[in-house]
Amino acid sequence: MPRLILRRLLRAVAALLVVTAVVFTLLHLSGDPAYILLTPEATAEDRAAFRAQYGLDRPLWVQYTRYLGRLAQGDFGQSLSFRTPAVSVALERLPATLELTLAAMVLAVVVSLPAAVLAAVRRGTLFDRLLMGLTLIGQTVPTFWLGMVMILVLAVRFHLFPASGRGGWLHLVMPATALALWLTALLARVTRSEMIEALEQDYVRTARAKGLAERGIAARHALKNALLPIITVMGLQFGGLLGGAVMTETVFAWPGVGTMILDAILKKDFPVVLAGVVIVAVGFIIVNLLLDLLYTMLDPRLETRLDYDAVFGTVLNRFAIQAVLGLPLSVYGGGSQTRAFLDIRDTVRKFVRERIVFDGPLAPANAGAFFRE
Repeated sequence: MPRLILRRLLRAVAALLVVTAVVFTLLHLSGDPAYILLTPEATAEDRAAFRAQYGLDRPLWVQYTRYLGRLAQGDFGQSLSFRTPAVSVALERLPATLELTLAAMVLAVVVSLPAAVLAAVRRGTLFDRLLMGLTLIGQTVPTFWLGMVMILVLAVRFHLFPASGRGGWLHLVMPATALALWLTALLARVTRSEMIEALEQDYVRTARAKGLAERGIAARHALKNALLPIITVMGLQFGGLLGGAVMTETVFAWPGVGTMILDAILKKDFPVVLAGVVIVAVGFIIVNLLLDLLYTMLDPRLETRLDYDAVFGTVLNRFAIQAVLGLPLSVYGGGSQTRAFLDIRDTVRKFVRERIVFDGPLAPANAGAFFRE
């Protein structure tokens, strides 16, 4: 376990370096903050003094190196527009984003899991077909459009909920519902797929032969063995919601990190943008690290097994995620791409279902022969 945590932390540092380098470069290529933050009456000397004050007149690689040096000391820099520490501006908005994200995640889990389990147990019935139709709608309706419709109907027309802002729990209902819709549909489809596969396993048939009730089989046996892919999707989506709720926060005027980053981009407030991006990236990394620890709690045997990245590498890991999510093969086109995806998907599923150990066919010494077969 310590070696796994250490590997994850080293990869986290590398990921942060890449993320900050890309964002830092794009921000400085987007324009000069001196023309946005200074008044139109400012002279060329005023703008030059502004750039010198914040180090914007130096080469890009020098600015980035100095930024990394300050970042290593916990200094995110000063906000160009607020004249306060950039990390303070970002941390003020973080509780609102966490509140919205947690509410949306809880709502999605509470609605999707029981419905998907019931649909898998009653596969092919009217309820199953109705749920799959609703999930299709949920994954196609744009979040911003749903938010505007909810404001017009529930807030303006019937005055049931506040139209915008953050306050009591009533302010949270509409933005959390709009944000949770797509996630609810995704979790329902993934849970149903995993449950159907789990219900076809031999241990389920044995439980049925012993006369166990179908409800107990689904809850105690099938769902427990289907949890790993479901938790993976939940973790990935929770990390994505931390920085991906920009549309929802904008529509409902929710004072979160997403709207803060958007406003800072428009104002060319580079330190605030970078502080927000780093906080979101760290949150995503922490969530994934907690997922690794949770895996070992659900299945202690995984603690001594090879992790996905070491087996498949970064490229195949992308296909592995798509296989777990169950995205259509048309995403990858046809022909050889489809066949390659099928091979990788079968390999991933075999690795997940059978829990291949270190000295098995996927061990480094045997990996080449395994894939040649």
